[in-house]
Amino acid sequence: MFNILYVILIGLGFPIMRFMSVRFETVNNNAVRFLAGGIFFILICCFKYRNELLKIRNKPILILKLLVLSFFMTGNMYFFINGIKETSALAGSIFGVLGMPVAIIMASIFFKDERDRVKQRNFYLGSILTILGSLIFVFYAQKGGGNGNFLIGSLFLGIAIFIQSIQNLIVKHIAKELHPIVISAFIATFSGINYFILAFKTGKISELLEVDKILIIGLILAGIYGLVTGMLMAFQIMQKQGVSVFNVLQLSVPLATSVIGYLTLGEKINFHQGIGAVIILLGCIFALKKHTKV
Repeated sequence: MFNILYVILIGLGFPIMRFMSVRFETVNNNAVRFLAGGIFFILICCFKYRNELLKIRNKPILILKLLVLSFFMTGNMYFFINGIKETSALAGSIFGVLGMPVAIIMASIFFKDERDRVKQRNFYLGSILTILGSLIFVFYAQKGGGNGNFLIGSLFLGIAIFIQSIQNLIVKHIAKELHPIVISAFIATFSGINYFILAFKTGKISELLEVDKILIIGLILAGIYGLVTGMLMAFQIMQKQGVSVFNVLQLSVPLATSVIGYLTLGEKINFHQGIGAVIILLGCIFALKKHTKV
């Protein structure tokens, strides 16, 4: 049920992100969202997770690990967004799908539980079905677009996927010592600071002064919502169920987004996308089962 709730909430988050992305410059958008969500979570930690904060104080190396992770997060978002600008949203979706095997292979190298997961026959069959369904879903998307240097954009997307794979491994490692909400709080805050520095250096920070205050408040709330769904819930899944399960769940997010987009924005999917969506669901069911090993 937690996994289903995660997929639904993430699916709802994409329309929210789309709404905000057309009204704010990317650097400003990320700066406000990450910092707002991070500060909100740090306040929660101060009241409810003080023992976790003491761990950081008693073990300063954790701060260094969180700082490193925040730079991975900043870099991941930077390359991914620029990659989509140079190619298309469709290309970004395809690279996200094709990045799953990379993340799972890397995780299986370093973590025994991930190796046990990939040895299961159901995981192979389910992952193949899910990848096939996801490719059908994005290839038959009704809307694409984007222009520019496709080769450079593809390189950016590839770098983003690679960074994300390493990022997930670091999260799994740190989650053994810290609660996911503490990890989310510090990563988001540090990433927000990184983006604010970029915004100041590029001079784009001044654009925030020209935006309606209602939109600023909306962006702050969107940052808190995004942090709860995109980081806290995601980290909990990686901590308790593994990176492999997390990556499989990510492939079902386009289905949730399409349904919510249809209900809220009137967007439709075609027949071929419907077939792809069914294959995605079947693949997730197979991959998440724990049965026989190869």
